[in-house]
Amino acid sequence: MRDARRKPVASLRATAIRMLARRDYPRAALEARLVARGGELAEVARTLDDLERLGYLSDARFAQALVAQKAGRFGKRAIAHALRERRIEPTVAREALAALAGDDEIASAKAVWARRFRASPADERERARQIRFLIARGFSVATALTIVGRDVAAADRASDFEAD
Repeated sequence: MRDARRKPVASLRATAIRMLARRDYPRAALEARLVARGGELAEVARTLDDLERLGYLSDARFAQALVAQKAGRFGKRAIAHALRERRIEPTVAREALAALAGDDEIASAKAVWARRFRASPADERERARQIRFLIARGFSVATALTIVGRDVAAADRASDFEAD
């Protein structure tokens, strides 16, 4: 009696399409989710191949969306790491990251820093904190030192004039 009321088990294809209707997934993540739901690996691979052929599943589209989403808030290194974490193929990741090639990393880091801090560091402890923040956001150490170092130097010069 209990089995009669149970909902029918959806096919792998229907499940995958329903998941993709909500948001984009990279192929590896969708594959893992479908296998976790009880799908056989060979059947899941065939289903995902069909969805790719139909244009419903695209690692390139997912990578471009991820790059666009993170571009204003993270550095190129952090975005590349997020793509690797989601098991996007390196060639696809490079193509998606090519959209950032024209961006000035110094200007991007300066904008991120300005949104977060709005003031030059008052001491070395604050300077170190601001540098760690930029590095955690995926900017290089050199870029972080350039952004925070400039402001510390400007503050030091201003305080030298006040002391005279």
